[in-house]
Amino acid sequence: MRIGLVGKPNVGKSTAFSALTEIPVDIANYPFTTIDPNVGVTWLPLPSDCVCSILRQKRESTGRLDPIGIEDTRRGSICLPNSGSCIGFRRMVPVTLVDVAGLVPGAHEGRGRGNQFLSDLSRCDALIQIVDVSGSTDLEGNPIGSGGSKPIEEHKFLLRELDSWISGIIHNGWDRASRRAQAEGESAIRDHLISRLTGIGANESHIASGLLDINGKLPNPSDYSNWGPGEIMTISSSIRKSLFPISVIANKADIIVEDGEELRSEVESNGGIVVYTSAEAELALRRASSSGLIVYNPEKSEFKLTDLGQQKLSDQQRLALDSISESLSSWEGGGLVGLITEVVFSQLSRIVAYPVQDDTRWVDGDGKTLPDAVLVPKGTTAKGLAFIVHSDLGEGFVRAIDGKSGMVIGADHELKDGDIVSIQAKS
Repeated sequence: MRIGLVGKPNVGKSTAFSALTEIPVDIANYPFTTIDPNVGVTWLPLPSDCVCSILRQKRESTGRLDPIGIEDTRRGSICLPNSGSCIGFRRMVPVTLVDVAGLVPGAHEGRGRGNQFLSDLSRCDALIQIVDVSGSTDLEGNPIGSGGSKPIEEHKFLLRELDSWISGIIHNGWDRASRRAQAEGESAIRDHLISRLTGIGANESHIASGLLDINGKLPNPSDYSNWGPGEIMTISSSIRKSLFPISVIANKADIIVEDGEELRSEVESNGGIVVYTSAEAELALRRASSSGLIVYNPEKSEFKLTDLGQQKLSDQQRLALDSISESLSSWEGGGLVGLITEVVFSQLSRIVAYPVQDDTRWVDGDGKTLPDAVLVPKGTTAKGLAFIVHSDLGEGFVRAIDGKSGMVIGADHELKDGDIVSIQAKS
């Protein structure tokens, strides 16, 4: 899963990226600090307990495992994740983040780093726009002190650039497609859209959603021969909504100059989410945590000093950290991690499945307990999971076994959140 961090230059994208991934990147107060995209991984907690809690209960009930002791540093977790961690049955899973070059008006025509920006968005499952709510930068990201662009202006110009980019792709070859449509109807348009937009991650469901959406927006949606730039822009916007769901981080909220209600209304009306925070403040707490000075919970913006922090931090530094934590806690939504968690599990409707080799012991071929927690779209089938794990498993799929019930499940069985699945395939 890939989520793109987007927006105009100098709004805090790289700061947010660094706070989420703990990867040091260039951060500066001028446009186009980011030239090539930064790619990293952030770790999200699953909404539900790891299923190793069920396994632990089984083993404790049969006397094969002692109850959780105070000396247990993992607070009961018994899985062995190949990636991430699990402590107190709180399983962390990876999500890839892409911090792309800043977007300026005219990007779809190649202005600024436009071509690179738009190319970097391909294959992202969702976009999070970082918006400057302090009013300290203009629409091109230049620092101006005050009186800069409004949050709603930033958001709408992003939508315009994305729509124009998609429109330009669709327009290439449109005349031929519209002529075919006179004889073949909508299927010719559908084929054209799929062939043109597959390269930026679109599939048949995105195209179908876009075509359905325009029926109430165009006076004669099936009169393809008379579609001009306006009609093509309308279908581009409709496809963009399903192809690139957009939520917003209202950044620099500690020096906010507008309440942003117009922005919130616009984003939420299209199924997105708006969360206020200060990426710089979150990064400060992350760095203190990485230095071993505090134990930080980014979901609640809370921390406690470690023994090292007690020794090293001055009273002034402690007060500064307390002030940062208090500010972050005052904004609803859980900050950067809270928004991405909401995007992944609510907006994108991802569930988690645990593929194993042994359906009775819940281990892989090396005997590791529940080593993988895989994020999959809701509605994924057992065979679909097999392809996600490895193409050979998908192609040789015979059947699967539900690890919780021990029952055989078929290729078309839809998985539920927390399912443990053993896949059997021809070698």
